[in-house]
Amino acid sequence: MNNFFDVIIIGFGPTGGTLASLLAKSNLSVLMLEKEKNLYPLPRAVHFDDEIMRVFETIGIKQKFRKYTIINKGTKFVDENNNVLLDWPRPKEITENGCYPSYRFHQPDFERVVRHHLKSYKKFKSIQNANVTKIKNLKDFVEVSFQDTETLKSKIVKSKYLIGCDGANSITRQSINSKFKNLGFTQKWAVIDLILKKNKNLPDRTIQYSNPKRPATYCRNVGKRRRWEFALKKNENEKKVVTDDFIWKFLKPWLKPTEAIIERKAIYTFQSAIANKWRKGRVFIAGDAAHLMPPFMGQGMCAGVRDVSNLSWKIIHCVKKTHNEILLNSYQKERFSNVKEYIETTMKMGEFINAVRSYKISNTVFDQSDGSKSMKSIKPELGPGLGSKSDKNRGRIFPKFNISKSKSFDELFSFEPILVVSKKLKLKKMSNKIKIVKESSYKELSKILKTFNADAILVRPDRYILQTFKKKNSLDNLIKNNLKNFN
Repeated sequence: MNNFFDVIIIGFGPTGGTLASLLAKSNLSVLMLEKEKNLYPLPRAVHFDDEIMRVFETIGIKQKFRKYTIINKGTKFVDENNNVLLDWPRPKEITENGCYPSYRFHQPDFERVVRHHLKSYKKFKSIQNANVTKIKNLKDFVEVSFQDTETLKSKIVKSKYLIGCDGANSITRQSINSKFKNLGFTQKWAVIDLILKKNKNLPDRTIQYSNPKRPATYCRNVGKRRRWEFALKKNENEKKVVTDDFIWKFLKPWLKPTEAIIERKAIYTFQSAIANKWRKGRVFIAGDAAHLMPPFMGQGMCAGVRDVSNLSWKIIHCVKKTHNEILLNSYQKERFSNVKEYIETTMKMGEFINAVRSYKISNTVFDQSDGSKSMKSIKPELGPGLGSKSDKNRGRIFPKFNISKSKSFDELFSFEPILVVSKKLKLKKMSNKIKIVKESSYKELSKILKTFNADAILVRPDRYILQTFKKKNSLDNLIKNNLKNFN
């Protein structure tokens, strides 16, 4: 086995699998180290949003994976008498990301699809039963020691960069001396996954039960899968809570034991935390290794995919061109405040479910004409990093559109930035600096330029706008202030 790779990834969950796909698609050599022998077959993550589906389309699995998903209709928050306190609808409309706002899925389905997809890349290799024991973060490369959990044989591999997608107990985070900061929400909940034996008249959306006696959540998942989560009371016996007798007593308002099979039952400590350092030298952390949040918004896995979407193109640039500190340092800067806002909003949602019932969950809660309250999804900004803070379009999503029945405009800039330019501009000196797409190339570009009130838009591979320009601006400044990071 070749023991030197462009990138080593620790952890073959959704975050690691997505990162591997992004890197392998750009022809990097990637080694995946996974501690477990086999794919974990039971439910875990069950939700993702439009932004994440767009990433799945980028890596080439959307068509195969979509058949394993359902469109999520939204969430209702109800009191102990089932009166609606707050509605969070997810309209069945295509968003700026070219997808529906919200999806439900079964995590093992996703992992099987992405692992099968990665087999098509000759430069991708995965090793199961690989328990990482030591990480050496050296000046020009990273050295990783791991032990086969079955044979107990030890091996050493090396790479230009290492990304730890190895979860809450990350050895990668420990190796860079990064610490979690608790943001204030810690609570034990039971999570019960069931498979219905027959059709049952249950809600077709998520229900958050803001019940002071027993806060709970119901999730309508794919196929006949359903999930209930409920908070443990102080000093409640955990072993008793996960007994079948206790579970079926809790489920009595909705189900009888003859109507479903308990697929999985577990006690989780829902936490809110964020690591103070996401990078040291050539070693990075992403996903649950970098942050933890309660599941009330379904954004845990989404945050990990956003991490690697942000980081991957920067790593690709450094491997293919040259190591760039500005690019690599921008990773945590851009992601930290974004994920922190998701965590803090999720915490407030948790407090609401725990019958605190403060509607100050976010600034997206509105009064309806009938006196009820409704909430829209939050869209936290990209944190400060690349691009100019004075540009109001910097960090906004560049809309997705198709250029043929089977090809998206996204495919033109999956790994390197592009410059979309108005027909008003006459370009000089830039043809060898960056890929240029003229307004006349696709009819949709005229509308997009008008939407952002721009004559030129510099777009990042992770679909964010890096900067916009008006005709009066000197494009020499574009080269000087932005393109220097991409050459």
